[in-house]
Amino acid sequence: MKVREIAEKAELKILSMPDPEREVIGAYMGDLLSWVMGRAGESNVWITIMSNINVVAVASLADVSCVILSEGVELEEDVLNAAKEKGINILSTNLPSYETAIALSGMV
Repeated sequence: MKVREIAEKAELKILSMPDPEREVIGAYMGDLLSWVMGRAGESNVWITIMSNINVVAVASLADVSCVILSEGVELEEDVLNAAKEKGINILSTNLPSYETAIALSGMV
């Protein structure tokens, strides 16, 4: 499934979507950036509440398909601009992380 399709089906808010056709394979949920770097798989959806500039760097290093910010987390303008520059898809939802993962179950 593609990031664009997940955003539509899960009713996620699009914050940055420079690569809507990026394929999604699996998901990872975590907020400790060093763990995400070592454990998130390539093309995973990454569910987190972290919103600082390091999220963009970790998403790029881990080569995730997109970041989903749960629990209504928003991005500062500089983080959003960095995500767009680096080609990182970032979506958001008001759902808690666990419920976000449940909503994605069966899609990825």
